[in-house]
Amino acid sequence: MVRAEASRILTVVGAEDMPEPDVRVITSDGLLIFAHSKVLASASPVLENIIERPRKGRSNCSNITILGVPFDAVSAFIKFLYSSKCSEDQMEKYGIPLLALSHVYLVPQLKQMCTKDLADRMSIEDVVDVLQLARLCDAPDLYVKGMKLLSNNFKMVKAGDGWKFLQKHDPLLELEILQFIDESETRKQRMRRHRENKDLYIQLSEAMECLEHICSEGCTTVGPIDMDPSQHNGPCAKFTTCHRVQLLIKHFGTCTKRANGGCLRCKRMWQLFRLHSSICDRPDGCRVPLCRQFKLKAEQDGSDARWRLLVRKVTTAKFTSSLSNLHVKKEKEPRRIMGDRGFRPWFQKT
Repeated sequence: MVRAEASRILTVVGAEDMPEPDVRVITSDGLLIFAHSKVLASASPVLENIIERPRKGRSNCSNITILGVPFDAVSAFIKFLYSSKCSEDQMEKYGIPLLALSHVYLVPQLKQMCTKDLADRMSIEDVVDVLQLARLCDAPDLYVKGMKLLSNNFKMVKAGDGWKFLQKHDPLLELEILQFIDESETRKQRMRRHRENKDLYIQLSEAMECLEHICSEGCTTVGPIDMDPSQHNGPCAKFTTCHRVQLLIKHFGTCTKRANGGCLRCKRMWQLFRLHSSICDRPDGCRVPLCRQFKLKAEQDGSDARWRLLVRKVTTAKFTSSLSNLHVKKEKEPRRIMGDRGFRPWFQKT
């Protein structure tokens, strides 16, 4: 049986004319695999050191002990050292022990193959075992993918036996997993806030465009003072946003609380006027009310850092949106940014 296994290895590599094997690989089952020292030494520096160690006896055949993994896994490992190939069936059956062997005996090509295969086959049932192995075998790609899988399915993993075993025998890995989940959730919240802020800047940029459009050309029922009342202005392309701005303008013109500073909607309108003035690059010819006045006031008094940051973000959003429109023809419906209660930008002081 042992000789048959050795002959199968030689047949795979096409080495029928090679000399007799001079190394015996002893497995946990007590079975032997005969191999050639030059082949093993050239494929693994660890095996090379083992083979070149001085032998106490004068036996012509060295012994190499590989314990802790099944005989078939060791056989597949030796075959890979000869042929640099590993079948899909062998990967499916012995992927975990092959990864351990490739790490211990420093065979990077096999380690890379095992890491990729295990990452593709990893499931919720074995993710805890794979994570333990990935950490022991220094496989960062497999470790990160396992962490992501576990984080996304933590409730299911936590209910399994693997998690209970982990809590009893590997509390350090348990702590790493919980920290990863916490950091992952923090990253998701940060990205969510970033997207929300980005949406707000885009919405404010659209509001600026609508404000200028209304004050210059007019839209539906609101327009400049010199606009011909008999002229009908149909809804524009951004009518939803434009309509909200028109409601604010109408309220701003008739509000009785504005003089006392007690109207929140009027404050929003003042902020839109000020923001437009900070962005506008032609105040002399601009028809938006108070544009030049706000511009002069900003030159005299200056503006705080938070306001300058807001102006820069809105300007960037306007530029980015204009570039996106060149590639995306379908325009999405803008979110509601103001209504009966108005909106509260983050920069407004209460």
